[in-house]
Amino acid sequence: MQQSQLEKMKNGNGFIAALDQSGGSTPKALALYGVSEDQYTTNNEMFDLVHEMRTRIITSPAFDSDRIIGAILFEQTMDREIEGMYTGDYLAEKKGVVPFLKVDKGLADESNGVQLMKPIDDLDDKLKRANERHIFGTKLRSVIKEANPEGIKAVVDQQFEIGKQIIAAGLVPIIEPEVDINSPEKEKCEELLKAEIRSYLDQLGQDDQVMLKLSIPTVANLYKELIEHPNVVRVVALSGGYSRDEANEKLKENNGLIASFSRALTQDLNVNQTEEEFNKALGDAVDSIYQASIK
Repeated sequence: MQQSQLEKMKNGNGFIAALDQSGGSTPKALALYGVSEDQYTTNNEMFDLVHEMRTRIITSPAFDSDRIIGAILFEQTMDREIEGMYTGDYLAEKKGVVPFLKVDKGLADESNGVQLMKPIDDLDDKLKRANERHIFGTKLRSVIKEANPEGIKAVVDQQFEIGKQIIAAGLVPIIEPEVDINSPEKEKCEELLKAEIRSYLDQLGQDDQVMLKLSIPTVANLYKELIEHPNVVRVVALSGGYSRDEANEKLKENNGLIASFSRALTQDLNVNQTEEEFNKALGDAVDSIYQASIK
């Protein structure tokens, strides 16, 4: 772990760009970008197209370290190159942006009101490659839909169990137990989740560092004590299906919480835009999310 990158993640002004849509969500991401499914026939072609999209985003002058402090990558993106450099190296060296890797394999079926992560049978190999590719940290996503104490405990247990393996590999885990923004029990879910996370944080070793990626809470500043916890590098928020304007407004109500948006970042980008149009659309998005993050 690079000390300068850790310092940037702890104290840098800005937000984290989530560019980690994986196999299941790639067609949707491409469709929003204006690339329909009839424009590719194989998975390789699909991944080539999404890498072109991500390359266009990352190389844009609007994608800069003055406002973006980190970026989360899909595994295929980590293994591909931008302008002759592995993506993580390009981000770190050319852009001054800290690279993260999504390591989960998607969600298991719902049980006890939650979706745990599917088993990550190749985690050791992924972490080894992440270190070789100079990746700073990882991301793990589960989903909470109901205020079921047993289910929420299972989510947090799994997240921290895998998180400890990631810490042992010298990387910083982003622990992401997303609360579904459409849950009728969202506020109650968040109270239960905060208590479970807090109890795990208090058991970590003094030098164990984690990040948290959470849905923007219904009650503003609910996660203040997590943000201030000595084992937490940073707490970031996902957009969770809110439009960018709505996500930004909710984010502004939470002191110390910064964005890690995916669709809300890229929603106005289109494959058919000129470079000028594309850079302006991305720049406007980056600026509005940055302003909501540093409020």
